[in-house]
Amino acid sequence: MRVHWAPTPIFALLAFAVAIGVAGAAECQSAGLGPARRDADGRFMNLVGPLGHGSLGVRLPFGFRRVYHTFFARDGSAPQVVNDGAFVRENARHSVPTVTWIGHATLLFQLDHISILTDPIWSERASPVEFGGPPRLVAPGIAARDLPPIDAVVISHNHYDHLDLPSLIMLSERDAATRFLVPLGNAELLRDNGIENIIELDWGETANVGSVTIHCLPAQHWSQRGIGDRNRALWSSWALIGTEQRIYFAGDTGYFEGFAAIGTALGPFDVAAIPIGAYLPEAMMHMAHVNPEQAFQAGVDVRAKRMLGVHWGTFDLSDEPLDEPPERFLRAAEQGGRKGDAWIFEVGETRTLPGFEAGLP
Repeated sequence: MRVHWAPTPIFALLAFAVAIGVAGAAECQSAGLGPARRDADGRFMNLVGPLGHGSLGVRLPFGFRRVYHTFFARDGSAPQVVNDGAFVRENARHSVPTVTWIGHATLLFQLDHISILTDPIWSERASPVEFGGPPRLVAPGIAARDLPPIDAVVISHNHYDHLDLPSLIMLSERDAATRFLVPLGNAELLRDNGIENIIELDWGETANVGSVTIHCLPAQHWSQRGIGDRNRALWSSWALIGTEQRIYFAGDTGYFEGFAAIGTALGPFDVAAIPIGAYLPEAMMHMAHVNPEQAFQAGVDVRAKRMLGVHWGTFDLSDEPLDEPPERFLRAAEQGGRKGDAWIFEVGETRTLPGFEAGLP
């Protein structure tokens, strides 16, 4: 396992508590970061209004290609490093501020003695069925059994590669104290599957998990799990604000003016985790997914000290070469004069957050 470690002050032991927060919510809403808007039919809307998804002539061939690659995998999956979870389990007690890439948009953040997972998926396919849909190309960076106790899970939206019910059920059964934070309209799905420990938030609202304040924030995307439910549930990005560290998780999103507003209201961030894959065909993807260059600019907009590129190399979801996103992301950072600030991890890699790099090689 590759672990970058550095000493950190030991925080006072905090009693675990969760409550809906009011501090910070007014700040976000005054910056235009909430609440989310709905149309006359009650469906949620993006800040820019409806998103285009390309013509039928673009979408149909794309669908055939996705079916083909479900059974004939392409090369270029993300590299992996062995991680047995021993460090992060011990670190849950000491709380060196860290981030671990488990794959796709699944990250483990540890700060203030709190362990938080984003969009957890341990399933073999990002699909509603076991026999079809995008297969996992690289194993999860940490086996579920090797995780530390998880205090909170944040979900960005209800697409199958981000809201994976088998993984959420597993985490709920593993520890009844784990809290699940979801955007509006997603709680019912979790409750219908036996998950009760839920906090449902609108854009601009917050919740507290121990000393970490979790902000539900805008993203430019969409939602759908079945026929007729498009945009019935909200999508979001998230900010995790601890006593010393500030983290931004973009979820899944197109490039939009909300990044700059988030940076002004809540930045600077120590780390921003931003999706860099699933951007081709452009006519279909560009409104709902950033490309690598836009991902770098989003990191600049939110005022991130480090930008971690995720959402690539784990599932084959779109047309670009699987290993192209990190190359373009790093090149964009170099051209932008911030070569050392762009992070690309191997699956399973753990790093300390900025300010704790004294022990880095």
